[in-house]
Amino acid sequence: MTTDLIRCDASELAELIRTGKVSSVEVVRAHLDRIEATNPRLNAIVTLADGALEAARAADEKLAAGGEVGPLHGVPFTVKDSFDTAGVLTQRGSPIFAGRIPAKDATAVARVKRAGGVLLAKTNLPEFSYWIETDNLLTGRTNNPWDLNRSSGGSSGGESAAIAAGMSPLGLASDLSISVRGPAADTGVVSFKPTHGRIPMTGIWPREPRRNWHVGPMARSVRDLALAYSLVAGPDGADGFATAPREFDTGLGASPDRPVRVGWLVDSGLGPTDAEVAATVRAAADALRTAGARVDAVDIPALERDDPLKIWTKLSTMEVKPAFAEVTAGHEDQMFSYSKFVAGMPDTSMEDYVEAEQGVERLRDGFAEYFHEYDVLLLPVTTIPAHEHQLGEFTLDGRTVGPFHVSSTTVPFNLTGHPALSMRFGTSGDGMPIAVQLAANLHADSTVLHIAALLETLSPVRDQHPAL
Repeated sequence: MTTDLIRCDASELAELIRTGKVSSVEVVRAHLDRIEATNPRLNAIVTLADGALEAARAADEKLAAGGEVGPLHGVPFTVKDSFDTAGVLTQRGSPIFAGRIPAKDATAVARVKRAGGVLLAKTNLPEFSYWIETDNLLTGRTNNPWDLNRSSGGSSGGESAAIAAGMSPLGLASDLSISVRGPAADTGVVSFKPTHGRIPMTGIWPREPRRNWHVGPMARSVRDLALAYSLVAGPDGADGFATAPREFDTGLGASPDRPVRVGWLVDSGLGPTDAEVAATVRAAADALRTAGARVDAVDIPALERDDPLKIWTKLSTMEVKPAFAEVTAGHEDQMFSYSKFVAGMPDTSMEDYVEAEQGVERLRDGFAEYFHEYDVLLLPVTTIPAHEHQLGEFTLDGRTVGPFHVSSTTVPFNLTGHPALSMRFGTSGDGMPIAVQLAANLHADSTVLHIAALLETLSPVRDQHPAL
């Protein structure tokens, strides 16, 4: 039964608890036992939340007394350690914040608790959430549960590894350029970066540049992503980007009255992609075509005109470095090597900054044109499957690229704010998960979730787990 519980998704666990087939205490204890057995090899969990079992007992007592319960009543969840959690360490992966205990939950955390969720633990991240691998001087490196010698991605690599290894059914994470979708792809779980501003950033650090930061759930199933999104989306009166009503959506919904229109690509200006990753995207396109969607290979001229990764880098050096300087002043000796790298990036000239801003506008225009014709875009999540630790320059299709190239297919949607989802659809020759990415028009979040749910039913790799 314990093995079953750590493989159930959050929706099934909630149903089991609600119907009395299992208690919240049993579910929480099963995941705590899994953490004890597995985390020493992975280092995905960095802090256990005091009182998880007590909260589970309270949930069971409330249910037994006939009290009103939420959709996640008694279900454990984990949170990236950049989210404030009341009374629980939130150290942001840095010695600079060692021992920090917030007094108040981040908005997203409070909303999951309000739905009945039981905070189980905090998960690892790179210092300040700024890197493509999860490693830092305070809580160390997270390993991939599929291969301990490989990365679980960054910056939400602790969250992705915890869910993939059965230590958590559901988590909250944040995404500046790749950080929700890339780690999910590396570990074979699902994740969703909604339209920018749909989930408030209140109580999450860092927020600079907040116009590119997104909050999103990670889970074991698409239905859990949809459930979590429905619970945490909507304004909170504190985040100026979170203004649209929770119910606002311009997507297709679950029952479109015409065939879904899907365009797919593996390059179109985004640079070289691993052959197995490209083949997985084509396989997903074929599956959707077989399921009745209209599917076309496409190019997006705007992506070929403006390199999103170069735009992101130019903007970040102007917007991120001042935040680094403020926090790290006097603590430079405590900074991890990746943080020092970001802080030391060359400054962007004002001319290049303005050109980068115009590049973002051109990308938005290009996607507006594309999504006028298509409902969704299907493309890679990362340009390579999960890589070995400490990735430097690497070669793809005869071209040498830098480590940030893994995010060339995710960063466009941080610049423009479009919703995008990561889900596994294949396996590399050496046994690592390969995912595909689905993106839709601004505020068409239901479209992404609907098509992902369809694709999930067609997946050749459903219910595959790492052998830990």
